[in-house]
Amino acid sequence: MSDFYHPEADTDSFRKRLLIAGAAILLVFLLLFARFFYLQVMQHEYYQTRAESNRISLVPVMPNRGNIVDRNGVVLARNYSAFTLEITPAKTLGLEQSIDSLADIVDIEQKDRRRFKRLLEESKTFESIPIRTRLTDEEVARFAANRYRFPGVEVKARLFRQYPEGELAAHAIGYISRINARDKEAIEEAGFEANYRGTDHIGKTGLEAHYEYELHGVTGYEQVEVDFLGRAVRVLSQTPPVSGNNLTLTLDSALQKVAEQAFGGRRGSLTAIDPATGAILALVSSPAFDPNLFVDGIRFDDWDDLNNNPDKPMLNRAINSAHPPGSTFKPLLALAALSSGKRTPGQAIADPGYFNFGNRRFMDDKVGGHGMVDMVKSIVVSCNTYYYMLANDMGIDAIARFMGDLGLGEKTGIDIPGETTGVLPSPQWKQQRFKKKEQQKWYAGETISVGIGQGYNAYSTLHMAHALANVVNYGKVFRPHLVSAIDNPHSGEKRLVETEPVRQIALKAEHVDLIKRAMAGVVKEGTGARAFAGAAYEAGGKTGTAQVFSVKGGRYVAGQVRERLRDHSWFIAFAPVDQPRIVVAVMVENGGFGAQSAAPIVRQVFDYYLTGKQPGGPAPETEAPEDASDAPLVEDEPDEAEEAAGQ
Repeated sequence: MSDFYHPEADTDSFRKRLLIAGAAILLVFLLLFARFFYLQVMQHEYYQTRAESNRISLVPVMPNRGNIVDRNGVVLARNYSAFTLEITPAKTLGLEQSIDSLADIVDIEQKDRRRFKRLLEESKTFESIPIRTRLTDEEVARFAANRYRFPGVEVKARLFRQYPEGELAAHAIGYISRINARDKEAIEEAGFEANYRGTDHIGKTGLEAHYEYELHGVTGYEQVEVDFLGRAVRVLSQTPPVSGNNLTLTLDSALQKVAEQAFGGRRGSLTAIDPATGAILALVSSPAFDPNLFVDGIRFDDWDDLNNNPDKPMLNRAINSAHPPGSTFKPLLALAALSSGKRTPGQAIADPGYFNFGNRRFMDDKVGGHGMVDMVKSIVVSCNTYYYMLANDMGIDAIARFMGDLGLGEKTGIDIPGETTGVLPSPQWKQQRFKKKEQQKWYAGETISVGIGQGYNAYSTLHMAHALANVVNYGKVFRPHLVSAIDNPHSGEKRLVETEPVRQIALKAEHVDLIKRAMAGVVKEGTGARAFAGAAYEAGGKTGTAQVFSVKGGRYVAGQVRERLRDHSWFIAFAPVDQPRIVVAVMVENGGFGAQSAAPIVRQVFDYYLTGKQPGGPAPETEAPEDASDAPLVEDEPDEAEEAAGQ
């Protein structure tokens, strides 16, 4: 029996097993200790931060957006505070059921549901989305009494943008609306992502867009202690937001109102500039829109009305719509002829009422012609034949160079987005514009049409006002601008927008004076005399009638042409003649003879700006003579200019 039992061996085996088990237990404890040491000591800061983040929430505080005021302090854009009912989808027990139940307490219309659904598609589930804005005090009280029933739903006080003057200067001021994916990409590219946390709206057009980062301000933050349901318990610390800067404009809102009312609902645009500084005094695009519609997210019906309106109220015609300038081009071409030596002031031509070129006859507006015509008379009576000949003598390259120096065919640099370059035609431009070889060739007959502001010529009223301002300012060029100063509401610092000239065009004073004298003759005795009869100041101007529809060599009769195919009415002007304080360019779409629709609008603008006279209503059309038109009568397609400009 003793041969099978060895207590010493069993004891040794037990000891070995005990040592192994003890070593394993010790190893486990060492591993646990190492893990505890790693978590509690080495990762202490990380996990403390995570724990704090569960207890403390960092809430962005939106800054107060800067105000926009006109040159006299009239508020054109401001903010006000109102209550908003908001839903965080990720925190609700059932989104649709919650909205249905909320509708029993707070008035929620179908438009609110549609807007919420659209915003939900653009947002993340943990973001707070408004279902109703601008709650009344009674609605806030009713919800507060039932808040326990709606997890993920809360009332917030938010700032709302308001445009107290409604449609006034809407295209210049622009509007703000909810940030979309494209806006977020632009913010990230600009490096301002951190400053836009918690921000729902951004400038979309006009000054609101161009000066977005000035107006927005600096986002603040609150450290808020929250309970296990994510509800705020107390505020631990605050970093207050910094309000955005205010903009003081060059616009005169009273003048703007006069100019807008003068259109009387007609389609067109107006640009008024102070030639001594480049300050924009008025910028009109008619018809306009109400920017307040966009602040909360525009209703579908409202957007459909704006977007499908054939009059295109959202289009900023003053800077983005280019048309042939018609005879308003003639004073500029006359100045080009003087500067290049192609004409002298006294040099005259005999006008038979037409100009033959090859196998084409370019007709004057007056049957039988104007007789002997020198440069001053050519502008006063708007003689087409004079400029047919002049354009042919100068050639397209010389014309394009001079007009380019005046600022045509390029962006002026105005401080709102969307400006068009227009079309300053030249052989080089045509080669770039058209793809087919046969379309790229420049024909001499095209130069003749360019000479009277037709053909491929296409400019905005901003272009024409800017060019005329450069002329009456004796070649001193200023950048057109809408903002005169940027004001910091905290420091009181005011940054003035530069008013130094950007360049100088080589113009001789005697040449400019002759053009000014000729344009004064237009208003006294020429094509603009009826509109300015009895004016208490001396002005200079030039009518323009730009064809939209080709009459194929026949006689144009407005009453026999559909309204949208009738001529565009142009008028450019400045006043007073000796020391111009204001330059205006007006274009009325399908308004007919230049002096008929556009000139009376300028008269009302000048009357108010120079004498303080308030108009009694929209500018009345002047009676046009039966043969009144300074548009060409040629076998041409004048609407090619608008097509080339991409309009």
